[in-house]
Parts: sequence; C-alpha cells; structure tokens
Amino acid sequence: HIGSALSVADIIAALYDGVLRVSEPKDPERDRFVLAKGHAMLAVHAALFLKGWLSKEDLNTYCGDGTMLGVHPEYGLRGVDFASGSLGQGLSMAAGAALAARLQQSPRRAFSLLSDAECDEGSVWEAIMFAAHHQLSNLVAIVDLNGQQALGYTAQVLSLQPMAARWRAFGWDVHEVDGHNVDALQKTIADLKTAAGPPHVLIARTTFGKGVSYMEGQIKWHYWPMSDAEYHQAVQEIEALP
Repeated sequence: HIGSALSVADIIAALYDGVLRVSEPKDPERDRFVLAKGHAMLAVHAALFLKGWLSKEDLNTYCGDGTMLGVHPEYGLRGVDFASGSLGQGLSMAAGAALAARLQQSPRRAFSLLSDAECDEGSVWEAIMFAAHHQLSNLVAIVDLNGQQALGYTAQVLSLQPMAARWRAFGWDVHEVDGHNVDALQKTIADLKTAAGPPHVLIARTTFGKGVSYMEGQIKWHYWPMSDAEYHQAVQEIEALP
C-alpha cells in the first residue's frame, strides 16, 4: 500500500508536526487520532519514528513475525489509540472519542483520516449523521480525495461527487484544501471552532503515489510491491522534492 501511504504523507506530517496535541502517548488529555484508512499505516509509522515513539530497531521489524508494525494500525503500539483497517469504521470510533471528551468535559479533540472510496460505506454516513446531530465540534474528519481505490477509479466504481456538497448537506462545516500543502492544512485546522458548533471535515485533494513518477495515479500501486530498481528510483525522486 505504498501509493496510499504517499497519498496521505503530507496530511500525516501536518497532523503530527503541529496539530495533534499529544505531549506523551499515554496522556489522558491527548487528542485522539483514528487512521480510518488503515492500509496507509506505513506513513504513520514514519511519523511515530520521527516523534521518537518508535526506534529504528522497531521499524526494522516491519511486517516480520511477531511484530506490532503490520500493514494496519495495531492497538498497543506506542502512539496508536485505535486498531483500524476495516473500512467504514474509523469515523464512528472518532465520533465516540469526541462524544466521550464532551461527557468528560475535556478539551481534547478527535481526528479521523478517511479515504474517499471509504465513503462508499453506509456506516460512514451513519457516523456523519450522528456527529452532526450531536454537534460534535471537537471532531475533525479529513478525506483523502485521491480519486482511486483498490480496483478502479472512484468515479467509475461509485461516484460521490460533489463530495463537499454531500458533507455540507449532512450538517458539517466543510473546507476544501490541497492535501499536499502542509501549511494550508495546519492553518485550516487551527482556525476551526472546536468548542461549539458542527463537526468539521477537510476535503483534501491529493495525488495517489505522490512524489514517485511511476506511481502517481496508477491503480496497481494500491497493492503492487516494488523491485529493487523501482525502490531506488522512488527514494531518489522523493529526496529530490523541494
């Protein structure tokens, strides 16, 4: 799922480097984050490493026997609050976390990163209705709008455009952003009113496989493994990015 991880890498960078209020992974008043599109966990592993919550030795166990660093988030891994990857469930968990914070009169917020194709799931829209009904202003959803999924382009599989209008019709505060502009993502979230009012969603326009020329917009890289030559090319192209 390398293409999916690259699609959200800038969103993850924005969250972990300036948005999420997490001084320490076990702080009860920390913000909660749910990676609803759990197959992009590789990007979060990198963020947890850069935060100092995972070691280089931990990273080297990725997908090995007995590791907690698998393709999807594993509850119990330092910095992970929710296991996920069964698409359509993450927003419900985040809505529950936001409601729990309200009941406990806590200022903490809940964030959930979804894929656009995940919005095919009816359970997502149940959570959207629930959050709007309860005015969960401390809930922020981010939709990775890259226009593709495992077996095709979303417009061909099940079109949900106009995505922003759909969320707005369900009573959410909607913002459309460039999902690869870290500064814009952080500013948009910083300006949200999370003490009262409706829940918030950022519709983040992204490019699948961002930064690697032969991956961008290509369906097969949802699941395809890289050869050694492809890996070295990918690293060179990403390191050359401004």
